[in-house]
Amino acid sequence: MPDFTKEHALNAVIALGLLVVPLWAYFAGEIFTITLFTRITILALAGVGLNIALGLGGMVSFGHAVYFGAGGYAAGILAQHAFNGAPLLGLSGSNQMLVIWLVAMVVSGLLAAIIGAFSLRTSGIFFIMITLAFAQMFYYFAISWPAYGGEDGLPIYVRNQFPGLNTMRPLELFLICWGVLMAGLALFATLRASRFGAALMAIRQNPDRVASLGINPFGIKLAAFVISGMVTGLAGALMADLSRFASPAGMAWTMSGELIVIIILGGTGRLFGPVVGAAFLVGFEVFFGGLTEHWKLWLGVVLLAAVLFGRGGIVGLIAGRERFG
Repeated sequence: MPDFTKEHALNAVIALGLLVVPLWAYFAGEIFTITLFTRITILALAGVGLNIALGLGGMVSFGHAVYFGAGGYAAGILAQHAFNGAPLLGLSGSNQMLVIWLVAMVVSGLLAAIIGAFSLRTSGIFFIMITLAFAQMFYYFAISWPAYGGEDGLPIYVRNQFPGLNTMRPLELFLICWGVLMAGLALFATLRASRFGAALMAIRQNPDRVASLGINPFGIKLAAFVISGMVTGLAGALMADLSRFASPAGMAWTMSGELIVIIILGGTGRLFGPVVGAAFLVGFEVFFGGLTEHWKLWLGVVLLAAVLFGRGGIVGLIAGRERFG
């Protein structure tokens, strides 16, 4: 069986399993399992965002937490102003998820455009450090922003609404997140199969040769970086709704590290790599976190093994090394 067929089959099994287990949990009364899988889908969506920049463009961003956190604060701030009726920049807040998602993506996209305009003029370790510096700058701004909770974070008192569904019910919130994740994966697959994606991957391999063909590497990379930030920001808004809390911790460098770990574990550039990586990370935390407070030590061992012996990640170990969606 060809490798690409294996990966297509594996992707279908993962997508179906991600949906079936929470449905089973609903009928079995296992609410915790539904919430756990909701968290997996949201982290996977954030990983999809980073995978656009890292997996397709080779941009090792250590600052994607800023977009994740910005999306969370967009949800929290809009919800707070809708709750207390106070105007926001002359406008009312909103507790409608569709509005919040749009705002979160616009804010995250603008931040990605600004950060990318500076950081993409560098490469290698300099790019990594600049993205990290920007993320830490916004993190410290968030913890010193008393109007919206400062280091204590911003609570969301009532979960935001989605047309036709009751988001207070765990299964319905999961279905929303699962649908958004599938849309995010479809976007990634479309980008990868497009001429834009081909140009982006060519730039990753040899930017000078691409420039000689009349293509602007900086413009292509900046567009991909902005799209990447918007998807990650959307995930941040969903996570804020799940936890009903927007926290500065969502902007911390450790969050950026978690997203990179998700990509490496699942498989860099793989369509369902972020889903597998997120499931592994959350499952590892839940299982080993209940056994020892030093569970991250063992996660480090697994990550080291993945880097040394399984460069295609978990998906690559199962489906082979070739990168097909």
